[in-house]
Amino acid sequence: MAAPRTERLLNLVICLLAATRYVSKDQIRRGVPQYGECATTEAFERMFERDKDDLRDMGIPLETGTNEAFFDDEIGYRIPKDAYALPEITFDSEELAILGLAARTWQQATMSGAASQALRKLEAAGVDVDREALGVIEPRVDAAEPAFGPLLRALQQRSRVTFEYSRAGAAPEPRSLEPWGLASWNGRWYVAGHDLDRKDTRVFRLSRITSEVKVVGRKGAYEVPPDTDVTALIHMLAQPAPTSTARLRVRSGRALPLVRRGTVVSRDDEWTSVDLPFEDVHQLASHVSGFGSAVVVDSPESVRSAVVARLAGALDAVKEGA
Repeated sequence: MAAPRTERLLNLVICLLAATRYVSKDQIRRGVPQYGECATTEAFERMFERDKDDLRDMGIPLETGTNEAFFDDEIGYRIPKDAYALPEITFDSEELAILGLAARTWQQATMSGAASQALRKLEAAGVDVDREALGVIEPRVDAAEPAFGPLLRALQQRSRVTFEYSRAGAAPEPRSLEPWGLASWNGRWYVAGHDLDRKDTRVFRLSRITSEVKVVGRKGAYEVPPDTDVTALIHMLAQPAPTSTARLRVRSGRALPLVRRGTVVSRDDEWTSVDLPFEDVHQLASHVSGFGSAVVVDSPESVRSAVVARLAGALDAVKEGA
């Protein structure tokens, strides 16, 4: 799937998921930037029909209906928030690059760029939008390491890189790499590729890269071996991360990324109790605190205290700015 098509499908999902009512074809064409670029109505119709089939093939529940029960209203489309759940999907390297960048963007704000533009256009077209509904497609991992961007660009260009890398308890060492792919495992980002110094396949954790990642040589300097499964390599070669478990209470229908990532222990009309494995207290606290009052940490106390401290700091900042 090409990058523009992936972005278009993501924007279509955002529009149909955020809308509180059925969205007409005309509103969709005006709301999704890529559809607005279609030269003719016929071209838009063909593209939209293909995209609807793609979403249904992915298991995304696309509904059709009307907003007026007693009138012959125009047929519209929506994605019901409660029924939205993605199956396991395999992405190629180009799509993984797009999703990686999206994760970095969503870490700072709920929406950005074309996605935010699409919702503004929907609102301008008279469509009621529920921006909180987009929490169900929030990425589950952060990509805040400085090495992420340079490695991603090198991967796209097929360029070799050099950097300083520090293994646990060891001094930094220079490494030269032909990056094959980036993937997240246990909440951490890793790059896999061919280590030019060791002349073998290696996996590096991005948070342990201690220097600037430098591109060396020309673009297109190497090819990724066919049938390379970067995720499998990282699972096999990366050292297992030590994990603990946090017990969270999540308000029903809220903070769905946390619910999907953890194991549901119990559920009632108001709360869902979830056991969530984690490695780093502060990383988990940063993620959980972003959901505000929708999540309560029951244990351990270290995570609970870290979340309370972040929320208190946010409240102080608001008071100072008032």
